[in-house]
Amino acid sequence: MIHRAVLGSVERMIAILTEHYAGKWPFFLSPRQVMIVPVSRGQEDYAVEVRDKIRMAGFFCDADVSHRTLNKMVREAQLAQYNYILVVGQKEKDDGTVNARTRDNQVHGVKLIADIIADFARLTAEHVLDVDLNLVKEGDAK
Repeated sequence: MIHRAVLGSVERMIAILTEHYAGKWPFFLSPRQVMIVPVSRGQEDYAVEVRDKIRMAGFFCDADVSHRTLNKMVREAQLAQYNYILVVGQKEKDDGTVNARTRDNQVHGVKLIADIIADFARLTAEHVLDVDLNLVKEGDAK
């Protein structure tokens, strides 16, 4: 068995962080930041479009375009510990918005895509530990 002490300290640090956060990683550390969930098949193209915009901004984002019920897709995103679940329906598609909620099922309402990307950028830049979008306002650090 070959052992390298340099990597051992990194592994221990990741183990400590994993145990500390119990799978609920803060946004800036999370490997699963955002899940886009369309209400029906008619919004799948918009869900993919939103996903691509968020990815272009540098964030990890998936779109669930499986043909399951909305509640099932939201619940599975919560169980997978995605920090944000963005639900898109016909109204959001028409308005260019998303309906934001956290993995703890706190609904934060409708937001423009540019605004939510700006919120994600602030969460990352300020290393905010709480995923509450209401905490991320101008001049409010943490």
